[in-house]
Amino acid sequence: MQAITRRKFIGGAAAATVAAGTMSAPFIKVLRAGEPGANDKVRLGLIGCGGMGQGDLKCFFLNPEVDCAVICDIDDEHLLAGRQICEEKGHKKPDLVKDFRRVLDLKDVDVVLIATPDHWHALPMVMAAQAGKDIYVEKPLAKTIHEGRAMLEAGQRYHRVVQMGSQWRSCKHIIEATDLIKSGQLGKVSLARAWAFLDWLPTIGHVADGPVPAGVDYDMWLGPAPLRPFNKNRFHFNFRWFWDYAGGLMTDWGVHLLNIASMGLPAEEPKSICACGGKFIFDDDSETPDSLVTVYEYPGCQVIWEHRAGLNNGLNNRSWGIEWHGTEGTILLNDEGYEIKTERKKGNLDSRTAGGSGDPRPAHVRNFLACCKSREQPVLNLEKGHRVSTLAHLGNIAYRTGRKIVWDAKAEKIVGDHQADKLVSVPYRKPWHLPFLRRA
Repeated sequence: MQAITRRKFIGGAAAATVAAGTMSAPFIKVLRAGEPGANDKVRLGLIGCGGMGQGDLKCFFLNPEVDCAVICDIDDEHLLAGRQICEEKGHKKPDLVKDFRRVLDLKDVDVVLIATPDHWHALPMVMAAQAGKDIYVEKPLAKTIHEGRAMLEAGQRYHRVVQMGSQWRSCKHIIEATDLIKSGQLGKVSLARAWAFLDWLPTIGHVADGPVPAGVDYDMWLGPAPLRPFNKNRFHFNFRWFWDYAGGLMTDWGVHLLNIASMGLPAEEPKSICACGGKFIFDDDSETPDSLVTVYEYPGCQVIWEHRAGLNNGLNNRSWGIEWHGTEGTILLNDEGYEIKTERKKGNLDSRTAGGSGDPRPAHVRNFLACCKSREQPVLNLEKGHRVSTLAHLGNIAYRTGRKIVWDAKAEKIVGDHQADKLVSVPYRKPWHLPFLRRA
């Protein structure tokens, strides 16, 4: 299917025409920083319209100032699903394109929403910053630590407003609980633990390579990732379980929950990380561990991450939570609320419970849109998003090498282990190239 548009894109004359993986003419000035569009509308360009992209699009439409000008995806079915959402919400039909660079060419796009597989977060974000767009990018921030650094540098250089889509950063009862911890009422916190046990995740089984589905631009889907034959087990939702594209449950759920855990801790970086786990549940094509325990050593504190995938038993259950252990008590938190436990008869902290505060995604998107106008930093800006995504990547690196790793946060380098340090970055398949990377 050809790109469906309501405008003509004239390649030779289009502003800021993009060569493969790099801008043909770098943007020197910031475009329309904070200026509202006609009738104060925010004109959205969506890159990646799978399940997450469709959900995010509906959430953005909860804000009456948002219009969707263009949707980009490599799959015709996703494009048509996105257009249907726009029509059902009473919006005009958006342009439909398969190359994300066409989204960045459009001057009437103010905000770019990136909901692609993880290996396609960094390039569109950096290039959107160059094009003067503000950006909402799903978690994890990037596939690798150095991609995240490139995104942070691009956002700072072009003065963009960028929010990472880990919505629990905007959750009322989580903010309340973690503010209590940071106030000192829990005393000295020496241990935080986060976990996700997901019984709803089934095995993906074993599937042979096959033909590319009709309407799919598979080469563009691969992008900077290694060239491999098409296999539906590596495609769409299942990309999460393959190292070429993502980091498994560690980057899928770990980023969310390590993010929450860090909200109750000082803004420090881990000194060392160790991990153990494997594929103890599934016998299938997936590469990432279905079971994992990771320990982060901080100055005066440990953080423990645990995950386990489903048992393929027909259940639709999930269990996740975070707990912080302090000298004055313990706080246990999940999406249903939080509980404070203390054995002390006197003191500033009493045992009590507090209920949950509902879906935080609308508030997270609202915070981003407000910051696009005020030019303030959103609650999960690039610096915070890069920091928490780095934690998840370090856990995966420790698992993949099978060794305890020592982290130099200032240099963003693993000390004394060249093999592990190589996993901080990743080579790109030509002709794709990402600017701002510190190393080749």
